Amino acid sequence: MVASRLAFIKEVVGKPVTEQYPYKAVAVPEGFRGKPVIDPAKCLGCGACANACPPGALSIHDEDGYRVLRLFLGRCIFCGRCQEVCPVGALRLTREFELASTSRDDLVQEVRLVLEKCSMCGKPVATRREIVFVEQMLPADQRWLVHLCPECRALVSAKIIGYVRGCNR
Repeated sequence: MVASRLAFIKEVVGKPVTEQYPYKAVAVPEGFRGKPVIDPAKCLGCGACANACPPGALSIHDEDGYRVLRLFLGRCIFCGRCQEVCPVGALRLTREFELASTSRDDLVQEVRLVLEKCSMCGKPVATRREIVFVEQMLPADQRWLVHLCPECRALVSAKIIGYVRGCNR
């Protein structure tokens, strides 16, 4: 009786269920959401990914004339929202899953992009790539407004609206 049960189990199971990982590579399935990677050559510095990141693994801030996009893998939940919202596909999830590290710095990726200055007051506005990207979507007569900071753009727009209404102040 025991021998027949053992033979039945061997026949049903057939081969060992356990994997030889880490000695033998594991096949990662298609669509696997692994380590996110930022392509610095494509990144606009728009911050859409940082706004969409639920755990705050992506952060964006301006410092010393640069826009810094920082990805900290220790907070990442590999949800893929960043990849979905990136307008140029600069952020993608790879199939890499072995992220163990002895240093916290190994889990950080930073992209530093130079900020363009407002053509009126000189305050930082946006990255050059972001300006070019937005200019392509605007009519030719409005493209110069992208080179202004929000305060100067509001001031210029108010003057234009005033002229249109006939209030030449």
